[in-house]
Amino acid sequence: MLVGVPREIKDNEFRVGLTPSAVRELVSHGHKVVVEAGAGEVIDLDDEHYQAAGAEIVPTAVEVFGRAELVVKVKEPQPQEIGMLREGQVLFTYLHLAPDAAQTRGLLNAGCVAIAYETVTDERGGLPLLAPMSEVAGRMSVQAGAHALEKEAGGRGVLLGGVPGVPPAKVVVLGGGVVGMNALRMALGLEADVTVIDRSLPRLKELDLAFAPALKTRYATVDAIEESVLTADLVIGAVLLPGGTAPRLVTREMVRAMRRGSVVVDVSIDQGGCFETSRPTTHSHPTYVVDDVVHYCVTNMPGAVARTSTFALNNATLPFTLALADKGWRKALEEDCHLRDGLNICSGHVTYDAVARAHGLEYVAPEAVLGI
Repeated sequence: MLVGVPREIKDNEFRVGLTPSAVRELVSHGHKVVVEAGAGEVIDLDDEHYQAAGAEIVPTAVEVFGRAELVVKVKEPQPQEIGMLREGQVLFTYLHLAPDAAQTRGLLNAGCVAIAYETVTDERGGLPLLAPMSEVAGRMSVQAGAHALEKEAGGRGVLLGGVPGVPPAKVVVLGGGVVGMNALRMALGLEADVTVIDRSLPRLKELDLAFAPALKTRYATVDAIEESVLTADLVIGAVLLPGGTAPRLVTREMVRAMRRGSVVVDVSIDQGGCFETSRPTTHSHPTYVVDDVVHYCVTNMPGAVARTSTFALNNATLPFTLALADKGWRKALEEDCHLRDGLNICSGHVTYDAVARAHGLEYVAPEAVLGI
């Protein structure tokens, strides 16, 4: 199979779909790989590294999309990339379609086969291709929040861990999953006063056993969220409904009642955000202020640490990429129900229920499309 890797063009996105090591694996399986010139240059993965691994370097994304049977990316295709997709072509990348009607329509019209990293599952019910970037984003959320709390960044002028005689900042983490756990670990490591809120009692017990007595846990109710948010210096949104739109847990009224100069970091923004006042931002302009509260809502947070993120992502995606290339997308999806869960769009049909519901479109089960 001919596999293509274009250079990412989203604002300040420097990750790359395949590392040279991943390219070498594909080539060793008998496949051909074309990589757009400069795709990994910013993170010290030069064209020479790809050529040494067996890839062909091509000058433009047009050639990558025009030749490749399977396109491997990191972020959702931008409008000009959607225009280059063709019927029957396989796209393997993060999509986050539930809050993005325009992208959904574009992929449907293209007639491509779009497989989303974020909805591929494993035998334990986890999301193995989302997990590594969730780990990165969770850890980064505390770094970003700590900086935004500084006065020059618009924050309250609070040091996350405090100092002797001065209390630490209050950090509230909404959601105790992969993002939330990594966020609270970082915040606790900096000696902040940390509370995690989740609707799963078993998960709260796990976190309590792992991090008590430093960590406070609360069951998710409207009262608990409101009480915690209104007294917080930093609130991190880390909730997820796989493939669906994130629930709006923090209302505009709650934000309006927060302390002046407090900070919210919405890691759920890829799925629409869990604060009513959230809107997507970029690394070029990462923050904005609503009712004197600083909002950090960057949709590709791990792109800021692109080298770490690229290698972490490739460790998780490579087995699935090899399966798609070795078997062809139909056979690979027929044989692996977990990879099949990643199928969001197929030949003009929405094949992921949460995406169909989000946009009021007809849902067609992947099994029906595949005829199994």
